[in-house]
Amino acid sequence: MNSSGALFQGQTPLAVRMRPNALSEVAGQQHLLRPGSPIVQLADPDATRAGTVSVILWGPPGTGKTTLAQAIARSSGRRFVELSAITAGVKDVREVMQQALDQRDLYGQTTILFLDEIHRFTKAQQDALLPGVENGWVILIAATTENPSFSVISPLLSRSLMLTLQPLTDADLSLLIDRAVSDARGLAGAVRLEDDARAAIVQLSSGDARRALTALEAAAALAATDDGDEVVVTPAHVEQAVDRALLRYDRQGDQHYDVISAFIKSIRGSDPDAAVHYLARMIEAGEDPRFIARRLVVHAAEDIGMADPRALQIAVAAADTVQLIGMPEARIPLAEATIYLATAPKSPAVIRAIDAALADVRAGRMGPVPIHLRDAHYAGAKRLGHGKGYRYPHDDERGVVTQQYLPDALRGTRYYAPTAHGNERAVSEAIERLRRIVGD
Repeated sequence: MNSSGALFQGQTPLAVRMRPNALSEVAGQQHLLRPGSPIVQLADPDATRAGTVSVILWGPPGTGKTTLAQAIARSSGRRFVELSAITAGVKDVREVMQQALDQRDLYGQTTILFLDEIHRFTKAQQDALLPGVENGWVILIAATTENPSFSVISPLLSRSLMLTLQPLTDADLSLLIDRAVSDARGLAGAVRLEDDARAAIVQLSSGDARRALTALEAAAALAATDDGDEVVVTPAHVEQAVDRALLRYDRQGDQHYDVISAFIKSIRGSDPDAAVHYLARMIEAGEDPRFIARRLVVHAAEDIGMADPRALQIAVAAADTVQLIGMPEARIPLAEATIYLATAPKSPAVIRAIDAALADVRAGRMGPVPIHLRDAHYAGAKRLGHGKGYRYPHDDERGVVTQQYLPDALRGTRYYAPTAHGNERAVSEAIERLRRIVGD
């Protein structure tokens, strides 16, 4: 073992050691760190009104929410209290509020309350924050990975600024990794990181700084077990430490809806490669395959329709197969159906037809059923004239007769307008021929 191995044993995690002490050390999120921005004002010990506003930091894990909160506290000189919504309750919140009020009144000191994962707080727990935020007892910096519009109560949202953090860029991650290799708080220059290894860490981290530094630390620890005078981190060490890329996906949150939306829009846009990519993301994240199959069935009917009637059959077959065999084998019929639907001709004519007909019905545009189409099988129906004048299509050698089918109020209405795509080209020709015989 290389003697440098001791460097990686029994220490605080590298990601924690490398947290910036000031905003100037923060990598990424430059859209939030422009001069005069709310974050910069909060970090300014001389700021007044603008520097006392509460903020909600919304972004994926590892984008710097905790880092920003701690850098603000250190730079501003304010008292810093941290709570986690996983372990804290209403009692803890009220104690912090009382202590903050005492600190303000006795010592003139402002308290920053950093609340991690605020989306895990119940409505009652979030309500407990309101007096302190509204009266300025604390400056709340709340962090969440879920859309605050859905996970944070409206009164708290209206009293706070919502700031959105973005995943770190490759350049941001490379900067953080190189800093961690050389900085005395990090690996202190005890390792050499190959360029390809750095690139592998960046790729596998998907914009997550914490994951990048954790991967670096694990890879360096592996490299330290090799024989030799120098610790060299290679792509092989990275591969051993991190076997697959981080996948950002929340089955109950924004990613669930964003990825399925991109999946369906890629199929609608006839891009099978993009569609399979989003399918893979859902499968890898553990999305319910039955949910994916249901969306394929809906898409086949809604966006393909009569342009390729087989699309619905294939989608339904895929859904049945998913129920029959389960994962991981079900990934294959799901992919087959996805590719078929993406490459099939598209037509929204069916959904437009039924929606237009429903709109007429809901608006009261109906009228009585023509008397010759009414049921004539029950006693007294003939006396009422039901069925009188009805022409039986099979009596005509063409199988079609001239006859009114729509109510009088809707004569001449056209709901179904086939396109010239795929099978609907032939349907369009057939329907025009039929309409000429049937009439209005």
